[in-house]
Amino acid sequence: MIPEYQRGYSWNITQCDKLWQDVDAFIDSSASDPYFFGTIIVDCSESNKFSLIDGQQRTTTFLLLLKALLIRLNDVIQNIPNDEDSEALKAGLKANRNKIMSILYKAEDEEIPAMLKGTATIKNILVIENKSINELHSKEIKQIIESPIFVEAELSVYKIPRKQNDNKYTNHFRNFKYFYVKLGEKSDSQLNQFAKVFLEKCQIIEIRSWQIEQAITMFNSLNSTGMPLSDADIISAQLYSKAGSNKENFNEQWENINKLANELNIRKIVNIDAILQQFMYINRVLNKEYIKDESVDVTTPGLRRYYTDIKKELLNAPLDLCEKLMKVTQTWESIKDYPIVKLLLKFNENVKLYLSAYLYRYETAEITEETVLDVCECLLRLFTVMELVDAGYSSKNFKTFLFSENIKLVDTNVSIDNIRKDFDEHISKNWKVDYITKVISEYDKNILVYLNEYLYAKSKNVKFDFAENVNIEHIMPASGRNIDSIRQDAGIVDKEEFNSIVNKLGNKILLEEDINKSIGNEWFKTKKQSSIIDKLGYKDSRYAIAVALTTYPNTTWCKNDIETATKKVVKRIVEFIFQN
Repeated sequence: MIPEYQRGYSWNITQCDKLWQDVDAFIDSSASDPYFFGTIIVDCSESNKFSLIDGQQRTTTFLLLLKALLIRLNDVIQNIPNDEDSEALKAGLKANRNKIMSILYKAEDEEIPAMLKGTATIKNILVIENKSINELHSKEIKQIIESPIFVEAELSVYKIPRKQNDNKYTNHFRNFKYFYVKLGEKSDSQLNQFAKVFLEKCQIIEIRSWQIEQAITMFNSLNSTGMPLSDADIISAQLYSKAGSNKENFNEQWENINKLANELNIRKIVNIDAILQQFMYINRVLNKEYIKDESVDVTTPGLRRYYTDIKKELLNAPLDLCEKLMKVTQTWESIKDYPIVKLLLKFNENVKLYLSAYLYRYETAEITEETVLDVCECLLRLFTVMELVDAGYSSKNFKTFLFSENIKLVDTNVSIDNIRKDFDEHISKNWKVDYITKVISEYDKNILVYLNEYLYAKSKNVKFDFAENVNIEHIMPASGRNIDSIRQDAGIVDKEEFNSIVNKLGNKILLEEDINKSIGNEWFKTKKQSSIIDKLGYKDSRYAIAVALTTYPNTTWCKNDIETATKKVVKRIVEFIFQN
């Protein structure tokens, strides 16, 4: 059994490939001594139940490899002719197949013929039970092992929404597929040799413990898989051990947090470690832990040290901590699709720390787009400046200010007007309008294209949002088959001059991927046409600037147009930053 406090299955193709190379190299060496994979630690404190303390990753991977090997062996056995030349090979393949079935299905020799005839006989045979509260896909290993053929396994496993190709599968199926493909590259005799060596000469050392406290300690301190335990793994194990008679309730709460955090992680919003980090920031502010002699200490302890050492009393109330962590997680679930939040998250990961701190003052049901708008715009203004200046997040004008402001962000007695005033004063005090204007005029990256679209839409009182697959469209193309002619029509002959102007903000807008593919390298007069029905263009976009260009008075987009548009963008963003 994989116990509740274990981590989820985290091995990926990199670890599987290393395992594969090690076994292949051992086979090629023809060594007579066995090959040791390392140790597993087993908790034997409960009668008739063995819990894997260390070695879960390796053990799960071995089962996936054995299943892939079993399917390949069955395929080969069915296709080998019944003749004298093949008799020994076929007997060896069958013997190896039977050994694998005895492991995966606890099958005795006399039971195997019936198992080979019908799939029902291999269902619901418990080889390894996964009770980990950190494993979001605990049924995957069972579904793969119960599938008689590869195609059925592929159909039965979980598919991650909005992911493509092999990225849509969990680590379980991706690793199983990896072994299945690698084994398919071997000849019949090589497959037989691989199975024989893996089953007979590849060994592990088992260490048994009969005390649960000792098992937890070993879990925290020993990890021979080469995959370091995450902070969440360690903290959840400690919480589990402190839950006492509430273990079942704790398991349910932690699973719910972990599941929701994983769904948010797929959307690239937050993961479970980020939730723990954000609550650490919130808790430090609420308890005034980084205020020393009326000054702000911006040093931050690691998550593991904070929860297990500095504020270890948090672990003494697992259900209370879970409730607070769930509140942070549910807040992100409620705001993840707000356009202003999506825009803000494009700028810098650290904005999440301060947005979650501010929203912690609300109950989740109270949060609306209007609730988040003002604080998001305050943060957006500051992180836009950070995008433009030669100073990183750790400088005093960013991190020190935000740490200090965080005290007000979590304080329900401090109004958003007060917070907005602090941002106004901080920005106007530390940066000059002329300098920021100059930097934006020369800006040639892409993040501010999103901000410009937002500000333009807001000025026109139209809806702003953007899809995950939105493209950055160059109104005057930066490349393509017509580029020389387009450049000449625009009055830009010199290539260096062209390269300096084509990436200015005035030449970039947001555009849907399919429209951009259709017209991305066309002349401006083609892109802006509003009368053609059978061709995609700016007229079909949901982005306000693209739609506005359909009524642009000129049919060419020249150097002067880019410079004029850039001046408008610069003015728009500068006014937003300084709130002029």
